[in-house]
Amino acid sequence: MLLTLSKTNMVRATLRSSPVRFTPYASFHQASEATDTQNLIEKIVQKYALDLPEGYKVKSGDYVSIRPHHLLTHDNTGPVIPKFKSIGATKFYNPKQPVFALDHDVQNKSEKNVTKYANIEKFAKEHGVDFYPAGRGIGHQVMIEEGYAFPSTLTVASDSHSNMYGGIGAVGTPIVRTDAAAIWATGQTWWQIPPVVKVELKGNLPTGVTGKDVIITLCGLFNKDQVLNTAIEFHGADALKALSVEDRLAIANMTTEWGALAGVFPVDDLTIDFLRKRMRRIALSHFENKNLPPTPPGQDFVHPRINESTIQELIDNPIKPSPNATYSKTLTLDLSTLSPHVSGPNSVKVASSLASLEEQDIKINKAYLVSCVNSRASDLRQAAAVIKGKKVKEGVEFYVAAASSEVQKEVEESGDWDILLKAGAKVLPAGCGPCVGLGTGLLKDGEVGISATNRNFKGRMGSPSALAYLASPAVVAASAVLGKIASPGSVESGSKLSTAPVPSFSIETNEQKQASGTETAAAEVLPNFPNVIKGELLFCHQDNLNTDGIYPGKYTYNDDMTTEDMRKVVMENYDPEFVNIVQEGDVLVGGYNFGTGSSREQAATALKSRAITIMVAGSYSDIFKRNSINNALLLIESPELVNDLKEQAGTDTLTKRTGWEVEIHVAEGKVNVKKDDGSSKLYKVGGLGKSVQEIWLANGLEGWVKNRL
Repeated sequence: MLLTLSKTNMVRATLRSSPVRFTPYASFHQASEATDTQNLIEKIVQKYALDLPEGYKVKSGDYVSIRPHHLLTHDNTGPVIPKFKSIGATKFYNPKQPVFALDHDVQNKSEKNVTKYANIEKFAKEHGVDFYPAGRGIGHQVMIEEGYAFPSTLTVASDSHSNMYGGIGAVGTPIVRTDAAAIWATGQTWWQIPPVVKVELKGNLPTGVTGKDVIITLCGLFNKDQVLNTAIEFHGADALKALSVEDRLAIANMTTEWGALAGVFPVDDLTIDFLRKRMRRIALSHFENKNLPPTPPGQDFVHPRINESTIQELIDNPIKPSPNATYSKTLTLDLSTLSPHVSGPNSVKVASSLASLEEQDIKINKAYLVSCVNSRASDLRQAAAVIKGKKVKEGVEFYVAAASSEVQKEVEESGDWDILLKAGAKVLPAGCGPCVGLGTGLLKDGEVGISATNRNFKGRMGSPSALAYLASPAVVAASAVLGKIASPGSVESGSKLSTAPVPSFSIETNEQKQASGTETAAAEVLPNFPNVIKGELLFCHQDNLNTDGIYPGKYTYNDDMTTEDMRKVVMENYDPEFVNIVQEGDVLVGGYNFGTGSSREQAATALKSRAITIMVAGSYSDIFKRNSINNALLLIESPELVNDLKEQAGTDTLTKRTGWEVEIHVAEGKVNVKKDDGSSKLYKVGGLGKSVQEIWLANGLEGWVKNRL
């Protein structure tokens, strides 16, 4: 099946005047079919979908034009700016829709980076865009603190951890840089509503088990792509009552690593209390935010997004799933059966109980309490409670960075920050830093690190030969004190955890009606689009090959990387020999969930730099698919071909020239393969439809939009 824009229920752009609009490729289904079955995700998207027929209710599978509530870009604002200009745009559709927050490379004080940051700030001022400088905090945290990500909204970011907004009941989902430029210019982009999975939580978390443990456990239990490219809805009123908003934010954040495009919690009393607490806090610090207009003399300050009126609206007009809402799958997890868990090494899909790892006496060199998933005030308090009166183990480096300047101020006031410093923690500025492999304290060759971050991909936090584990803030602090992966109880009493209980869970797949009107005939081949693409199959067999493997994070924010530079480093973290093996015109074949991980578009453009026109995989990460479509890299799916290659060509090397010659009939959906033994086989795949062809012929979405502005 093709995972591109060729689906008949997609929404494609038409030749209208600016702003660009997307309209149905095939007729929408009758509204009555979906009226009483919308789930929470669909209802929120409904609010932000454009150009729908009267009475139509959106549903999973629809490609819709959306006008997001807000859009975050961070350091990657730099490369979005020339994209925006290159499409011919001169002004923002709505300057208050985007938000700029510098957070990734904040430790970099080089003249080049300082100039880059200054140019972004200047650009924001010129266009009236809200701007948050380096040091204010990680963009996702700022989006929550300042109410840009607000319950029951659809808010996007050019970063894969926008899922975090689901912790307060928003549909947060990632888009890519080209989309960001299009939104700046037109206010909108496209999105396919993914299948929605219902996660039913039961029971209550035992003492010492956190939201981080919940999501680590889920990533480990359901690690066969069961939720890949879906949106998650969390249910279970009784269980949720004891799950703090901070825990929900952590869980929603790492639904990205689980493979989902969004992870959304319901808006309940805890959400409302969280907002009111934030509203009171803002009243004390609003004067520090230069994006807020001054309060007229004699009037009380009212925040433009988090205020009594907006909070009351949530209470008076709640958005809830319909009683007969449909879901593609239902997962059930009993929270009472969970124990502290740790991810790794070097994979979020490998989760082990802390009890089992504690028995292994795994020595560590570095510990990290940083990132958007677990550096809020409650996280820092948990770490401080473990480490109070203790010292970081000699030979261990313990790095700490608050999620934002406001978080740091709060824990300074409570005294928890001072506890961490007295124990020997090394302070980093509020930002991403080591989590994304930038700045001070990266893992060196052969080192072992434990981190409260959300990713531990090979090479992401430093050397590819290092080992990285993920855990909750309390476990990270305990490990820093003892110099090995350890439980908080081991710090206090010296006793290790007992045998961990076995988590109780289940999964049920729900059969749903397929959309009617699916194309069966071969698609038209547009003039100048190749009818047949030929080449040798180059096989990179690894499943879940992430974007760090394809294009290392250390190059991501080097905006001077040319196409020739990319050619030399593509696949460096996966296989350094790839660049010596690949040849012009190869048809690259990957495994399953190819391109998982971050939203960096260079994962697609770097592959294109090796003159790869089209690639095949068992399945793709949605964000890689989006980047590829937007940058004119053609994709097809063929699980059958991937399985045959694994069985017949083998997986003995990371990158393998197979000797299998292929002819891909792009419109007909036929892949003819002549194998190295002389035999042949025909594989059926989805044809590349006209919309994909149009974007490819324009050399990507940027050119496509430019032609229509």
